[in-house]
Amino acid sequence: MRKPNHSDLLLSLASGTVLLGFTVNACAQQEKQLDPVVVSASRTEQKRFDAAASVDAVTNDPFRAASPLVNMSELLSTVPGIQIRERQNYAQDLQLSVRGFGTRSTFGVRGVRILIDGIPATMPDGQGQAATATLNSTRSIEILRGPLAQLYGNAAGGVVQVLTNDPPLAPQPPMASLSLGAGSDGQRQTGFTVAGGGSELGGLLDVSHYETDGYRDHSAAERTQLNGKVLWRPTNDTRITGVVNVFRQPLAQDPLGLTRAQFEQNPRQVVPAALMFDTRKSVEQQQAGLVLEHKLDRSNTLNGRLYAGTRQVNQTLAFSGAAANSSGGVVDLDNHYRGIGVSWTHATRANGMPLNWTIGMEADDLDQARKGFVNNNGSSGALRRDELDGARNVDLFGQVDWTFAPQWKATVGVRSSRVRLSVDDRYVTVASPNDSGSVDYRNTSPVLGLVWYASNDLNIYGNLGRGFETPTLAESAYRAGATGPNLGLQPSRSLQGEVGMKWRSGAQSLDLALFNARSRDEIVPQATENGRSIFQNIDKVQRRGIEASWRNDIGRFNTQLAYTLLDAQFRQSFLTGQNTVVAAGNRLPGAPMHSLFTQLEYRPAPGLSTAMEVRLESKAYVDDLNTDAAPGYAVVNLRAGREFRAGATKWYLYGRLDNVFDKQYAGSVIVNDGNGRFFEPAAGRRVFIGLRTTL
Repeated sequence: MRKPNHSDLLLSLASGTVLLGFTVNACAQQEKQLDPVVVSASRTEQKRFDAAASVDAVTNDPFRAASPLVNMSELLSTVPGIQIRERQNYAQDLQLSVRGFGTRSTFGVRGVRILIDGIPATMPDGQGQAATATLNSTRSIEILRGPLAQLYGNAAGGVVQVLTNDPPLAPQPPMASLSLGAGSDGQRQTGFTVAGGGSELGGLLDVSHYETDGYRDHSAAERTQLNGKVLWRPTNDTRITGVVNVFRQPLAQDPLGLTRAQFEQNPRQVVPAALMFDTRKSVEQQQAGLVLEHKLDRSNTLNGRLYAGTRQVNQTLAFSGAAANSSGGVVDLDNHYRGIGVSWTHATRANGMPLNWTIGMEADDLDQARKGFVNNNGSSGALRRDELDGARNVDLFGQVDWTFAPQWKATVGVRSSRVRLSVDDRYVTVASPNDSGSVDYRNTSPVLGLVWYASNDLNIYGNLGRGFETPTLAESAYRAGATGPNLGLQPSRSLQGEVGMKWRSGAQSLDLALFNARSRDEIVPQATENGRSIFQNIDKVQRRGIEASWRNDIGRFNTQLAYTLLDAQFRQSFLTGQNTVVAAGNRLPGAPMHSLFTQLEYRPAPGLSTAMEVRLESKAYVDDLNTDAAPGYAVVNLRAGREFRAGATKWYLYGRLDNVFDKQYAGSVIVNDGNGRFFEPAAGRRVFIGLRTTL
């Protein structure tokens, strides 16, 4: 008899979950579910079901969420096509990729655009941060995948847009809430929210604090976040929103990755280099923005945004960096950024059918003062690098949506982008000559989409588009065999296509998409010299696959399933390291072929909910050479929540038991790590209990 493999397990569980959902469906009366409204696939609001693209909207109720709401990974498991991993390492942020775009990132987010209330959390060079979103005041997160994401510009392999709650305006009553929680590994969470206002002006203030001793040794972290929002509606046609965000992370120890032998021996251990050099990172970010929406008349709407912020980062790496041609083992970054955007949307009719078009402009700018120091066992030593880096973009875009027949709608869009990276070298010595320079990248990204509204319950769509991704400042920082930036590195360019369907019937929904993306000038590691990662361009990288999601919410049961098949390969061989050949057919590291998430929620009584979550993933290779892989795994989580009242106060008590069977597995991998420390262990069995109250 053939031995079952991991794919068999995935299909078996998926089939069992679908069978369970349809059995429940046969025993209860269907209830109509409202489809979430999204704005990611278009510059105007529309129902997710009607969008001619693969787009999901994950709604969030900060009061009833049976989770501490610290990381985006807590909310996005139900979305196919996206990989988001909480790495048990707050010094490196989440790993986030969409359809294989962004898998090469060892820290931060690349290849995926992130916006929070319409304001970019991705810098002009394509480097983004997912940790700065305040989930305690988030109402929904939209995830746009596929060709239409290219209309968001540089590094838009996908788009993740976070939308926070608006303050209540009269006659809605003011509100106040308080939350606290604690769990395994010294987790402690507290937060409060106050909001209210008059008929035209209101405000919201949300503050949260989180601490952990860490699952692994040398992985303690502490962070405080503030989200302030002011909403002014002087007329029914005008909406002005002011936002202020503060992110403070004074401590985030970095336990580094482990070799396979270390991971198998003791996943909670830390390598000696992390202790010797006291590897860690601190972050301080402040940002403010203004967003305007004004309806000029029934047919014309004007939108604008203006924002500015600062971000200070100090990171201690696992080497001294004392060599003359090194850039130091302590990195100090002082970022100042700002941006402006404006768009005009016009609604009209052509041949008696609706036609909407949008044109706009966006300009963003980043100044980054970068210094590097020798790492004297955790303390900053002699200066090894001093430069002022810059990244800026100016983009023009347009999009037309035309319902040219009763059951057909076409979408045509284009975005013209110019991105400039510059380096002003201020550390000039005999061993380090002046390496100042700049480079301009230009790109035009057209997209074309078509949707057929086959019936009230079925939509079929297809899209085609081109996109690009410039090297980030960090990726272009070094060149092989010399000092100075690698300004010869080219942007990656991709051609993407997808076809899909969306089906709704009462409380059931099914989404299916097939996608294919081919890239040239893909940016991949070339070598590591003195702790510096050097990148190069290669051709013929392909990402193709299938996404499927199914939901059924009837009576006391809610069933969800999200499955992704991702075949991400190098289609052409290339040289890396010391003239080592990466063979054609090798898989992209950090991109498992199969991913499945499924959950069954049961609501036995009003205000009481219980759920079981199951996540399965196949193996993920750790480097371009495919020399090793993190094994596939299956993890089960349980959660429960109870809402009750005490006088005029509402309370919500919840608890989670994650990794019920204490499975030892690698939650993420550090792709192409030069020291062979690829594996980042996931937490073992752990519990978290929280309590929220609101007036």
